[in-house]
This record gives sequence, C-alpha cells and structure tokens, in this order.
Amino acid sequence: MLSLHHRFRIKFLSLCLASLVLPAAHASQQDKPEAKASAQPKLVVVLVVDGLPQEQIQRYRDQFGEGGFKRLLTQGAWYSDAHQAHGVTLTAVGHSAVLTGAYPYQHGIISNGWIDPVTLANVYCTEDSKHTYLGEETKPGDGTSPANLKVNTVGDELRYATGNQSKVITISGKDRGAILLAGKTGTAYMMMKKTGNFASSTYYMQSYPAWREQYVAGKPQDKYYGQRWNLLLDEKAYANDAKDDVIIPGSRRANDRLPMIYTSQTGAPDAEYYESLFTGPFVDEMTLEFAKAAVDGEKLGNNAAGVPDVLGVSLSSHDYVNHRWGPESRMSHDHLQRLDRMLAKFFAHLDKKVGMDNTLVLLTADHGFPNTPEFARDNHLDASRIDGKEMMNALNQHLQNKFGLEKLATKLSSPTILLDYKKFESKGLKREELENAVAEFAIKYPGIADAFTRTQLENGNVPNGRIGKLMQRGWNRQVSGDVMLVIKPYWYFGTDNHGTSHGSPYRYDTNVPLMIMGKQWIKPGAYGQEAAVVDIALTLAHILRVRPPAGSEGRILVEALK
Repeated sequence: MLSLHHRFRIKFLSLCLASLVLPAAHASQQDKPEAKASAQPKLVVVLVVDGLPQEQIQRYRDQFGEGGFKRLLTQGAWYSDAHQAHGVTLTAVGHSAVLTGAYPYQHGIISNGWIDPVTLANVYCTEDSKHTYLGEETKPGDGTSPANLKVNTVGDELRYATGNQSKVITISGKDRGAILLAGKTGTAYMMMKKTGNFASSTYYMQSYPAWREQYVAGKPQDKYYGQRWNLLLDEKAYANDAKDDVIIPGSRRANDRLPMIYTSQTGAPDAEYYESLFTGPFVDEMTLEFAKAAVDGEKLGNNAAGVPDVLGVSLSSHDYVNHRWGPESRMSHDHLQRLDRMLAKFFAHLDKKVGMDNTLVLLTADHGFPNTPEFARDNHLDASRIDGKEMMNALNQHLQNKFGLEKLATKLSSPTILLDYKKFESKGLKREELENAVAEFAIKYPGIADAFTRTQLENGNVPNGRIGKLMQRGWNRQVSGDVMLVIKPYWYFGTDNHGTSHGSPYRYDTNVPLMIMGKQWIKPGAYGQEAAVVDIALTLAHILRVRPPAGSEGRILVEALK
C-alpha cells in the first residue's frame, strides 16, 4: 500500500500534468473552427444582377421572401456603400470588374462597344471573328470570346493553380454577361435571341456536353408562350411606385403595362417571342434553370479532384425592365420580387446538391440605374436626354468656324469624342489646341457637366475629386477617345421619348449591392464601410488561396471574414 506521502506526490503530479494537458486540449478545441474556416469552398457562386441599384434592395427588402435576398442579407455580409468604382457604368465594364478586380484603364473593356481610334470601325466588347457559336447562327460582331479582355480572372487563377481541374462555368442571357465572367479559361453559355437556346462558341468547345444537349432538347423556352406577367403581390404593395402615365406617358405599345402577355405575330414561338422574353421575368427564370442543369451535369461543387469550382450567373432581365420603365416603376418592383423567389429556389437546389455550408455565394450588380427623366422632372430635377448626333454636328460647325477645317471631331464613342489630330496638325496647329476647344464647347452644351482631354488623362491631370478619379479609371489610352465627357446628373445620351439609361459616375449608377454568404468563411452583418466591386476578386483569391488576378486592385474585405 502506498504511503500518504507517495499518494500526495502522485496526486500532485497528476494535477500538474492536467494543468499542462487541459490548456492544450482547450487550444485544440479553439483551433478547430479556425481550421474549418480556412478550408476552401467546394463551390463559389457569383451572381450578377444586371442593372440592380442598391437603393432597390433597401426600398423593397421588407417584401422579400425568406430564402432569396433576405437570406443573403441576414446570413451573409451586406455592404450598403459598395460601388462600381469607375466612371463609365455599363454592362460590359461592370461585368469585367467583378472577377478581374481591374478597372477599364487596365482590362480594356471601356464600354459595351466602342470606335477603334485607328480604323474608326465599330468594336463590340466580346466580338471575335475567329470563333462562331456552336450550332447557332453567328453574325458579324456577335460576342463569341474574351479576346478584348486584356487581363485574367480569379477563375483563371484557380484553374491554373489546380492544373485546370477546377471547373469555371458561366451563364447569362447576354453574351457579354457570361463571357466576361468566364475569363480566359472558363466556359461561357449565353441565350440566343433567335432560338431561345443556351449556346456556347468554338472558343470554348467543339461539341456540347450531353447534359446541355438533353436540356435544350426539351425546348424549355417555349413553355412561356402565351403566359402572362401579372403582379406577384397585392396591388397595394405597389402604392409608392411611379404611376404608369408618368414614366410612359401616352404609350399605346403592346406590353407596356401589366399584365403583359408573351406571344408573337406568327402565333408560335419564334425570334420575336424569344427576344420579348428578356423584358420580363422569364429569361432570368430560364437562366437559373439552366444553371441548375449545369450544377447537376458538370457536378459542380462535387469535383472528383477535390478542388473548388466556380459558377457565374448573370441575370439579364432587370436591366431590360429598368431601361424600359425605370427603377421607380411597378414593373421593376415586381420583377425584383419575382427574382427574389427564383433565387430562393436556386439556393434550395444548391443546398440539396452541394450543401450551402460548402458553398460561398456572392451577389452584386454591374451598374445601378437613374430614374427616367420624366419621373425626375416630375420631382423638380433637371433631367433630359442628349442627342449625340445633334451635339456632334454643332461641335463640328463650331470647330470649322474657329479653325477653318471640316469634321475635326470624327466620331462620338460615348462618353468620348474621337478627334482628327492628323488633319489638325497638318496645318501646324498643336493637338492641345483642338482638345481644349472641344472641351470648352462641351461644357457649355446642354447636359454636359465637364470634359477631360487626352492630354489631361494621359498625364493624370484631372481634378482630384471623386468624379475625376472615376473617369480616369474608365479611360484606356489604347482604345478610348480623345475628349471624355461627363454628363450632368439625371441626363444621358439618347433619343427616345421614354425609358432611361445608365453610364454615369453618379451614385445612382455606381452604388450596387455587394453581398457575400458562406457559413464557414463570412461573418454575417450589415457593413457600412465603403467597398468596391473590384474588391471581390482579391477577397475570393484570399478565400480560395490562389494568386490574385494580374490587374486586380482594391482590397480584401477582411472585416467580413472569419
């Protein structure tokens, strides 16, 4: 039997050992969540809602269901002061920013289309004559590849890091919405307006996978023929929206007021019908259905190599709706509510197939939207449209009177003007004289707030304020024009007598949603810090543990990370 002294020594040693082991065990338990949180997502889903201003998320959030936008707002990190931080807020430019993390001065996509400064030919952002759509008609200038994108994306870096084992699939109603998210090595699918099919091009593949062939064989795009777009909510839910007679005064065009019906003159599904679907809720529903098929068919999030996959989905229709009726309309309001319910179903599918605990979801927009000039004027704001052709005629007459030379301003490649330097300098004049004359004329023209010359932009000599900074980022010395115009708030280039458009550096065009949801990686909450869409690429590269894209700027959104 052990003596009392020995029993005391054993008990003392046991307590000492426990004091060493317990903290280690406790530390081990504390480390477990961190180790789990550092694991890569199995699937990253990047959603871009085309033409969704941040303001609409806040204005209509109380009417959202539980599983869509509200799920992102409550279970994810939401930035209320997030911006497309460049001055030319257009679809192609905004989509390029999302996964490159770059601005137009680097990535080269300065607009949806522009004028080549050398040849004066029209250039579409994703055109590439070397490639054609697979199994679909291809017209000159159609979007078939990312050839004009000068930098790479997070998806490209992920595929590089995993030996091309990670899959990057992107889907959109618009070719530029899919192609510019897919980067250089992903695979893009876009909806064909002539047939309603989701197709790809020879840049990405030579034949379609079986799952896509099976999907299009069912002609799901035809099921909406004859269907009506009715209000989703009770009529009183739309009481604060603009009245139809304000935003579309006197319009007698078919499908300009709810309810709307989707048909065609031939009495059967055809190109007229498929194109009409874009201005309404059905193309977004089709896009998400095709995305589900891609998740299943490509086994996204269940990669056999055990590496992450990326799914990019650009939802095009909110842009069409807002162009036609403005974000103040009940059509825009209702479309957003319908999109909310579609997202809830899509998230439920992801939960079933991949597991939302294994999935990182990010939602943003390529640009916001101003109100229609009619609505703005009804609220006592100075707002209108600028006829670009009239402006250029007046400018050239002014320059001819001043310098005695015809057509010195060759083209308007909005928001820039291209100048004939060669003709001007042949008379012994300096190009700065021409630039300054154009800028002086422009700032006196109705609807123009400011103008920056090529000399200013090349030297970085623009006003050191928010507008100057955004316009500088939006100008590319190789492909942009020679004088960059800044329109006045609530004005835009256009000749229609209805609807609205975007493209300015003002907050209604730049302030977009930025939501990130991922249980293992993201701290939920409403964040008031200023954020930029270019921050997305660096943040995803950090979470995926890959090299940031070559042109990426911005910052990692560290305050939202676990």
